Amino acid sequence: MSQTLIFALIVGAVVASGFFVPSFRPYLRPMPFVAFLLGISSGFPLTLLLATMTFWLSKVGIDKSTIGFAIGLTTPYTLKFLWAPLVDKVPLPVLTRLFGQRRAWLFFIQALLFMAIWQLGASDPGTDLTRFALWAIAVAFLSATQDIVIDAYRIEILSEDELPHGTAMNQFGYRTGNLLAGAGTIFLASTEGAGLGWAVAYGITAFCVLPAAIGALFAGPGRYMEHRAVREGLAMGSWLKETIVNPFREFLTRHGAFLVLGFVLIYKIGDAMGQVMLAPMIVELGFTDTEYVTVNKFVGFAALIAGSALGAPFIARLGMGRALFISGALMMVSNLLFCVLAMVGHSTPMLALAVGTENFTSGIGLTVFVTYLSGLSSLAYTATQFALLSSFAAVGRTWLSTPSGYLAEGLGWVGFWAFTVVVAIPGMLLLWIMWKKGFVVESVRQPSTQDD
Repeated sequence: MSQTLIFALIVGAVVASGFFVPSFRPYLRPMPFVAFLLGISSGFPLTLLLATMTFWLSKVGIDKSTIGFAIGLTTPYTLKFLWAPLVDKVPLPVLTRLFGQRRAWLFFIQALLFMAIWQLGASDPGTDLTRFALWAIAVAFLSATQDIVIDAYRIEILSEDELPHGTAMNQFGYRTGNLLAGAGTIFLASTEGAGLGWAVAYGITAFCVLPAAIGALFAGPGRYMEHRAVREGLAMGSWLKETIVNPFREFLTRHGAFLVLGFVLIYKIGDAMGQVMLAPMIVELGFTDTEYVTVNKFVGFAALIAGSALGAPFIARLGMGRALFISGALMMVSNLLFCVLAMVGHSTPMLALAVGTENFTSGIGLTVFVTYLSGLSSLAYTATQFALLSSFAAVGRTWLSTPSGYLAEGLGWVGFWAFTVVVAIPGMLLLWIMWKKGFVVESVRQPSTQDD
């Protein structure tokens, strides 16, 4: 069944591409491929902290309520805008001179992230949950900081016409990182797989930092725009104003800025709640490790690739407003299949159908959504403004989804998945209001407001 579904998804994407062929050509350019490599390194740490960690916690007997609130360990993703201005403008001794601002921070953070992931894998949540939580927070902080750098660098190396396709390629890479950190780590650790244990599995997965480093060496320093106050070493007040105040002021004084932030906050909350509880439901329904890896990861990965590939043509053909609305509706409705899975119980074909459909729609939706956020970021303050937007998006995934464990216990799996559909409706209504008021940016790039 899984092989048939993968084949059907690929064929479907190929058939659809007959309508979108001209829109696929930018995928062949060098910088979108670099964005793919950046995505691998960006995607794997969060998976270790969400899907893989919740699976690990479920296997050692941690209850669903605790697992739900364990997602709060990823709080740094919601707060990264606080230190993004420093990453954006503060040079690192020696490294910035050798590699440029973006690559210097990337290499520095990746070295620390590598070590933190090793320590997380060496922790045992079954015997010392506190130590495990501390290293999870460290990994989350470093991963969030890496995302600040990667997101800004990605936007700066891509030309305007490459941005949607580079974003899609970044999503390909992100999901490849998810696959390596999810299916790969579980296979390496599981007794049904390589049987190496969690410590070794996490240690091997830590090498996923390398693709971004290799891509950055190839792409060069990017189009980082250094402000005059930084470049000429002007007064501290001017430097602080440019580094900390101006990025937020430039965005928040735009017409409709707070409406946009509200939309970013709640747009994907239903999808986020479902992701938190998917692994615990799979364990509770009696699926084996092998079934989890094969269906949830490989079928899901193929579906995400097919969906993500259609994201950029979606934007090109429909415009940003319609693309956001249609992809959001598809993501919302796809969760109903998990209601069916909960009613059917242990059924591999049904799991493959639900996971395949959800990941296909998410592939489209994520590409459209991230392209939208990228277009809202001014090139003068790329890291800070994208960090602000993605932090708001992460709040929905992290804090607004933490009660999902209690909801699953109180409503049951069928009721819980139905609730994830209902809770997505406010985001769609807010998008409709934004669209009617003209706050949905149709162009993919905000102009620079840089002082020269």
